[in-house]
Amino acid sequence: MLESDLLYEQGYSVSINTPADSLFYYFDYDERSHNINMEFQHFHDFYEIHILLDSRATHIIEGSVHALKQYDIVLLSPFRLHKTQYPVGPPHKRLIINFAMPKDTPGFETAYNNMFLSFGEEVPIYRLNNGPRRAVFEPLNKIFTLSHDASPLNPVLIHSLFQQFLCALYQQRDKNCYVLEEIGNSMMQKIYSISAYIHSHYSGELSLDSISRDFYISPYYLSHQFKAVTGFTLTEYIQMIRIRNAQQLLIYSRLKVSVIAGQCGFNSFSQFNRVFNKLSGMSPSEFRKQMASSGSASTLLSY
Repeated sequence: MLESDLLYEQGYSVSINTPADSLFYYFDYDERSHNINMEFQHFHDFYEIHILLDSRATHIIEGSVHALKQYDIVLLSPFRLHKTQYPVGPPHKRLIINFAMPKDTPGFETAYNNMFLSFGEEVPIYRLNNGPRRAVFEPLNKIFTLSHDASPLNPVLIHSLFQQFLCALYQQRDKNCYVLEEIGNSMMQKIYSISAYIHSHYSGELSLDSISRDFYISPYYLSHQFKAVTGFTLTEYIQMIRIRNAQQLLIYSRLKVSVIAGQCGFNSFSQFNRVFNKLSGMSPSEFRKQMASSGSASTLLSY
């Protein structure tokens, strides 16, 4: 094994606390294959890091598709819609890290804000070579090694090492050599462009006819191709994005439900209420109350 490689053990995991806690970690060392690709894009209320340990895969983030190579690091902030796709063939190894940590420690605010800057980038993917990658992976390898030994100090040590990992990532940000690559045929590229457009324009008027006109494609062909590429009809996808954003506003703002409905692109409250119930299993008001009482967004719409 080279010094810049990442230690790995199939089926191994490390966990500290649960997603309902303000501080938690879950390291999942495993493999995935094409036949168990996630069917839908999904999101959650904690941070996620995906590190590919095999040759290649693709990652869809907010409707945009990105090619991954070995040791690429995908950084996903909470509520960022995403999905990993693995190619046909043998299973691919990967490390998934789910985590949350308080960022309001007095005196640490500026440092923490910088430590998390990479997660907010338009393309939150890092590709590092040799020395920079070794510096970033070293704390993760230390976590892997010490987690195999039972010690009451492990939670504190893992938390400290993981912060070192995030700091190293920030320090090596100018060494990031990830470049966007075109994936699939021109029609697939157009569908991904349309899905990305929906993510940034969900609050406005969106319809099959208007999107077809803006992207110079017939409504019938768009409808067919969008379903084939994304697994959703165009209407389902628009509704999912609007409800996802409504859920965030219900949790993190005090706006009236009717105002949220309008800000998320719904022309009537009754339509918003009906679609929200369908996708969330409860009314917007019930959702807000449940999130407030539980202190967790673990029941967020997940695809």
